[in-house]
Amino acid sequence: QVQLVESGGGLVQAGDSLRLSCAASGRTLRSWGMGWFRQAPGKEREFVAAINWSGGRTYYADSVKGRFTISRDNAKNTVYLQMNSLKPEDTAVYYCAADPEFSGSYYYSTRRYDYWGQGTQVTVSS
Repeated sequence: QVQLVESGGGLVQAGDSLRLSCAASGRTLRSWGMGWFRQAPGKEREFVAAINWSGGRTYYADSVKGRFTISRDNAKNTVYLQMNSLKPEDTAVYYCAADPEFSGSYYYSTRRYDYWGQGTQVTVSS
């Protein structure tokens, strides 16, 4: 069983930066793909970013491209989401997720991912 724990959320002002972390335990994620999703109140969970096992391939939602960067440190079993130039519309609970059979297909779908963290709140004030 894999446990994912997100951290790094908080309350910031528009234009600020935050770095989210997702620490995994229970097994190594070295060969797994990882994703970040977010869910705002009253909205469906949406894709934010994904990364393959090596970090050589990354994928982003259009709404965050150029502002957010996903990365991973397999030695630390941790995935990161660097968020710059934050906007009020980025306000949401952010979740990390793990896919043991990540191939780059349907990386944007919640159904690809087998394990989820509990989420961390990000609030951006205007």
